[in-house]
Amino acid sequence: MNKLVIAAMIAAPLIIFQPVWAHTDEQLDTIPSPHGGQVRAAGPYHLELVVKDRELVLYVTDHVGQEIKTDGGEGKARVQQDKTGGNITVELEPSQQNMFTGSGEIQVNTETVIVVFVKLPEQDAYAARFTPLKPKTVGVRKGAGEGHHHDHDDQHEHH
Repeated sequence: MNKLVIAAMIAAPLIIFQPVWAHTDEQLDTIPSPHGGQVRAAGPYHLELVVKDRELVLYVTDHVGQEIKTDGGEGKARVQQDKTGGNITVELEPSQQNMFTGSGEIQVNTETVIVVFVKLPEQDAYAARFTPLKPKTVGVRKGAGEGHHHDHDDQHEHH
């Protein structure tokens, strides 16, 4: 009987924390991003895209914000500037600890969609869809993202 209780105690936190990894775009838009960009979940990663002038900077972390090294990785961004315009492809190169960077003739507006593809050494390739100038929902739907924070404060209230 004691073995069952111990097994249940070990498994319980895994069950509680499991849904935390299933972030939706809407949930991620309610959480302030570390660098002011838009954050998307892509497999085991959080990708934050910052568009400044004609440069793209993509930060790569795990789901709890730990930096993932991009050395030896490959990246590409397909930029659809508006519904009538064509696509522009920007090569993304590893930069610094956990970044990819690239630049091109990018003109970002509220209709711009950027699809980013990343492949890190010995890992699967992942893609994420960004709308960098889409208005954020932070503060609009109060309560939508409450309790969904990476330090898991909501879990500690149940003790």
